Amino acid sequence: MIVATDALERLAGSVTMVDGGFDPIHEGHVRYFAAAARLGDPVLCNVSPDRWVGRKHPPLLDQAQRGEVIDAFRDIDYTYLSDLDTVKVLRRLRPRRYAKGADWAGRLPESEATLCTRLGVEIVYLDTVTNSSTRLLSAYRDRVRGEA
Repeated sequence: MIVATDALERLAGSVTMVDGGFDPIHEGHVRYFAAAARLGDPVLCNVSPDRWVGRKHPPLLDQAQRGEVIDAFRDIDYTYLSDLDTVKVLRRLRPRRYAKGADWAGRLPESEATLCTRLGVEIVYLDTVTNSSTRLLSAYRDRVRGEA
């Protein structure tokens, strides 16, 4: 279910939040969602805006398309198409848990970590990293260049 900003407060304390750009979506994301769901709470996926994805590469799918795809995953209960930065989403949502891939351990932005501590949000690092969108795109570019 895709939720609006005003629905975030109603979900406070009852969900595990995952977030990212998810462009392109890959098997590591599927494993990330499944691991978050195994924590026992409904999972809300915070889908980053196109401008955030655009810092890495031009979006392959726009935010609405990414949100529709992610919302169809069985392990995702709520999808939020964010136009807010992650700290503002965390502040409004106040999830029970904030789940990130293990690759974020030790490099989670201080503003997110500090807010989670202040709000009592448990940060969970999930060991599901098998790929990255950046790595997939780089491998694709290398293949395309090799075929030229």
